[in-house]
Amino acid sequence: MKHLFGNRAFVLLMVSDFMQNIGIWIRNMALLFFIMEQSNHDPVAVSLLTVIEYAPIFVISMVGGVLADRWRPKRTMIWGDILSFISILLILFVVYAGYWQAVFAVTLVSAVVSQFSQPSSMKIIKRCLPDEHVPAATALSQTSMSLFIILGPMVGTTIYQALGLQASLISLLVLFGASAIVLAFLPSTVDEPSKNSESAGSFVKDMKAGFAYIGSSRLLKVLLVVYVLLALGSGLVQPLDIFVITERLQLEMSSVQWFTALEGLGMLIGGVIAAVIAGKVKGSYLLFAGLAFLGFSTFVEVLSQWPILTGSMRFVTGVLMAMAQTVLMAVMMQQVEEKFIGRLNGVMTPIFTGMLLIGSGLTGWYMSVTSIVVVYFTAGALFLLSSFISMKLPIAKVPVQETEAPVRVETAAKA
Repeated sequence: MKHLFGNRAFVLLMVSDFMQNIGIWIRNMALLFFIMEQSNHDPVAVSLLTVIEYAPIFVISMVGGVLADRWRPKRTMIWGDILSFISILLILFVVYAGYWQAVFAVTLVSAVVSQFSQPSSMKIIKRCLPDEHVPAATALSQTSMSLFIILGPMVGTTIYQALGLQASLISLLVLFGASAIVLAFLPSTVDEPSKNSESAGSFVKDMKAGFAYIGSSRLLKVLLVVYVLLALGSGLVQPLDIFVITERLQLEMSSVQWFTALEGLGMLIGGVIAAVIAGKVKGSYLLFAGLAFLGFSTFVEVLSQWPILTGSMRFVTGVLMAMAQTVLMAVMMQQVEEKFIGRLNGVMTPIFTGMLLIGSGLTGWYMSVTSIVVVYFTAGALFLLSSFISMKLPIAKVPVQETEAPVRVETAAKA
């Protein structure tokens, strides 16, 4: 780990990411509670918040990926934070004037900006770290994300309930402003043109080149199939989580938070383990084990009537999935050319989100004509299928990290 914390660019990115994650959870919880209050618990208003969060992933993700490949990553990320700061400042004044609907713009701007800043962050990591250190970096990122899954809702809820919406928005101003300042101290070398960069062509030409690159890579095509199966299966089971708690385990609805926390804790520990064992276990083994156990645990969860067994499955699944996600990100960061990272992110993110939403949209109908057991077994079969397909990834001889010699899916996107 010393080589990571001794890398100035990586440390600054981690500090910026930490601030942005705090801001995202403060925003998510504050806007959810505020809109519930202002709309008298109108489900249409709440669903509109979700639509605004996901829509930019489909509309802008590919555009953002292409432009992120063309623009300077440091400058792109700084401007992203500045635009977020300005939008929050304007909305704060509008809310003071009594137009509460303006808060929807906070989510929209943040979701749009993330489609540019996320691939830019990946490009900086690619530039500032040698390939053998990328898996440990992605493991630390996974650990940080898992920590915020556990603590983020509590922090956001506490600030809103204690201080209100205006204080929450002001805290966002502080966090995004501080993040921009931190990013300004990134070394200028991360903005230098890549050694293998092409001369800038037309936007359409760059987009076609991105699709051609993905189509010509066996690794990326297999990776795409794994992503599709994983997202579809996840979409099927996520909306039914509450029914497993209430119908199968006969517990109160509020108990769902404890099972979610167990999975988050597992992901936190899994991220730490992935960083520690890097170089000792092959990435393909971790990926297969994580996906295969996810399929097995999905079967067990829907059959289980014992909270301890269900909770244990959630925890172990979190551990192994954190390792699998670390491998997927590390493989992409290590084996994809830097000049295509943005475009790859622009393709993978909307496909994963789209399949997740398709699965979520189908699961209610599917359960009504079958049963919750059939739905969960279908999802488990998809996870198992993805685990066997993952063995076709040409990374069998590539360790997670050699001794000395890669995921901001909420929500789905860092939005």
